[in-house]
Amino acid sequence: MIHHSPEGDLLAVAARWADPTGWPVPLRFDAAERWYARLAADDDHEVWALSWLPGQGTDLHDHGGSAGAFRVVAGALTEETVAAGRLRPRLLPAGAGRRFGTRHVHQVTNRGTTPAVSVHVYRPALRRMTRYHLLDGRLRVAEVAEAGRSW
Repeated sequence: MIHHSPEGDLLAVAARWADPTGWPVPLRFDAAERWYARLAADDDHEVWALSWLPGQGTDLHDHGGSAGAFRVVAGALTEETVAAGRLRPRLLPAGAGRRFGTRHVHQVTNRGTTPAVSVHVYRPALRRMTRYHLLDGRLRVAEVAEAGRSW
């Protein structure tokens, strides 16, 4: 049982899921698309595992009002956030993590030469994600993806 905890503890939850040998599903890598699987869920939050081959990444997106955290458990990922109308990159090597609030918009990419693995925790569980384009320094909605239809 996972107990309710303040937003800052979501990174600690991600750290507890950092060992793929303890996951309820086997870790996979997929050359056609990023692989992901939900590892755990309760009334409070959910935990997801993602794998990233070199060059794989997300679009610019939010988390539909959910707060969260993610931890890189293997390889390295580059997170880009919007600042002053442009994307600002931050490299996150294995062991690094990131907390974010309910209004966070980012994109994450494996820009390295080796596969990467990460664990993501969302509170509340993801119900929708909005994807964006950055045009003329402003975020423009590209698509709203809904749980159960888009993932």
